[in-house]
Amino acid sequence: MPSYEKYEKLREILDPATTALLTVECQQGVVGTESALPELAAEARSSGALANVARLVAAAHQYGVQVLHAVAERRPDGRGASHNARLFRAAERLPVQQLSGTAAVRIAPPIEVADEDFVVRRLHGLSPVAGTDVDPLLRNLGCRTLLVTGVSSNVAIPNAVFDAVNLGYTAVVPADAVAGVPADYTPAMIRNTLALVATITATQDVLAAWKLPGRPVRPA
Repeated sequence: MPSYEKYEKLREILDPATTALLTVECQQGVVGTESALPELAAEARSSGALANVARLVAAAHQYGVQVLHAVAERRPDGRGASHNARLFRAAERLPVQQLSGTAAVRIAPPIEVADEDFVVRRLHGLSPVAGTDVDPLLRNLGCRTLLVTGVSSNVAIPNAVFDAVNLGYTAVVPADAVAGVPADYTPAMIRNTLALVATITATQDVLAAWKLPGRPVRPA
């Protein structure tokens, strides 16, 4: 079992006053039941990653941690969308489009969006952080640590982590709250790549750190 000292160290890194939780592309058109990417959606659900994101979001709301939801979408007319990579061109042919204002870009259950959350939408590129409102919002809120969750470990999650580190934030990744395809790619990517630049932890450890004695709880 992880020691009390380990939780104390993690609690220091994840101080609610200076920490934000980022959910990445946890939208219905990506991880929902009518996903444009059914293999990814199935993995996010069967692995428990989506449920763990929901647990972390609920705890963040309880302990006063700022939550941001990063959503990828495109205008119906496609204006401003990126076309300079194979991934973008393939996305244009998918049966479910991530169009602004549609159900596909709403945050997927069981994740709950609170009034105090920010939903940060991007119309171009691959990163949930670079070129979006995430960085200025975090700086205005006084956040120094970014807890990164969601999908996918193939592209958006490493993008978010590297961008956060390059911008001077401490990145924390709960390994069981991210998913990608194939299933065995995620632990390999975390072990060989993200572990070099981020604090790797687990959902239960984050929850335990936030629950340590002395942690204030937001009134219901």
